[in-house]
Amino acid sequence: MLGHSQVNYSLEAARERLKTSRRVTFFGGAGVSTASGIPDFRSATGLYNQMTGSRYSPETMLSHNFFVHHPDEFYAFLRSSLYYPDAKPNAAHYVLAQMEEKEKLNAVITQNIDGLHQQAGSKVVYELHGSLKRFYCMRCHRAYQAERVYSQETTPYCEVCGGLVRPDVVLYVEPLDPDVLNASISAVRKADCMIVGGSSLVVYPAAGLLDYFRGDCLILINREPTPYDSQADFVFHGDIGEVLTQISCDL
Repeated sequence: MLGHSQVNYSLEAARERLKTSRRVTFFGGAGVSTASGIPDFRSATGLYNQMTGSRYSPETMLSHNFFVHHPDEFYAFLRSSLYYPDAKPNAAHYVLAQMEEKEKLNAVITQNIDGLHQQAGSKVVYELHGSLKRFYCMRCHRAYQAERVYSQETTPYCEVCGGLVRPDVVLYVEPLDPDVLNASISAVRKADCMIVGGSSLVVYPAAGLLDYFRGDCLILINREPTPYDSQADFVFHGDIGEVLTQISCDL
């Protein structure tokens, strides 16, 4: 339950607490993948502070309306700023996969759209914002492989019905997938320990998942402070891969 404890900054204490937890849920944001060479969104070097070469802001270009009305510019931005074919999982991804294999972690809930958790070996992954690894036709829903879409320089259209092909991601003004959201809420409710990493916890409704946590151990790991720091049991401002490695080494 949030808002009931004094914040602790001890890695050793967090490690001991984690050892006694039975159902851990992880909730992560863009900071989980920065060590893999994928920029976050809101930091000084993040996507939203980079020059796009367009008169439109990144937020505008990642909206549903922009995609529908300007698909050529949308795909140009997607390929230049969101496509990282050489990105590999980092220490954070692998530690979480190992925790799941040891039956300590029951689910990964992620705001990321890069598919790196699955690439590292995680099986139960709820992608709140979808994935750039999947594409489909908006008209007939035929699935298309990501490699095929990225390999062409033009806007993809369905070879069967001619419909516009889109990435299976949640664009701005679009709702989250209710099935994914409900599964995420269920995982949070069942957890006795929740680890939140690499997220500023300012993007809703994703950040609102913490309101469903009823466990007794909340661990926050982020380079910058978050609005929930004062409500956590443990807070670490540092590299998420390093912190996760240290607090999980004896599980």
